Amino acid sequence: MSYANDMPPKSPAVLIKDAELASELRVSVMRLSRRLRTERLDEGLTPTQLAVLGTLDRGGSMTLGELAAVEKVQPPSMTRTTAALEERGLVIRVAHPTDGRQVLVSLSREGRALLLEDRKRREAWLARRFELLTNDERALLHAVAPVLERLAQA
Repeated sequence: MSYANDMPPKSPAVLIKDAELASELRVSVMRLSRRLRTERLDEGLTPTQLAVLGTLDRGGSMTLGELAAVEKVQPPSMTRTTAALEERGLVIRVAHPTDGRQVLVSLSREGRALLLEDRKRREAWLARRFELLTNDERALLHAVAPVLERLAQA
């Protein structure tokens, strides 16, 4: 038996509450995301390009296939994305040390600087918004952040 089969069925009232929560959370997260995007540096980067820079910053050098898997895009799309980033000097491609058919993509110094400045700007905006919250509300957000991350990774 799977875990899902072991769980008692949800009552219709619980399902309605889950649907309401899903709707409220979707709207709130989308609004916050949209607002944070307006705080991005205007460097002409697409959201996908910025996400790739972030992935390389967190995960280090990766092959195009690994990057595509993490970003949930097809390898040809990742090839185009990294080519555009390389053209701007934001990433560097180097030969794979053990597989001559592959390359590793790394964040360049310029790419890291741009990414850090972008993060700094958006986090500063968010920190200013936190000043409007009570201590209890900030503590609640602190507790919820890992749950949101888990939802995003599913």
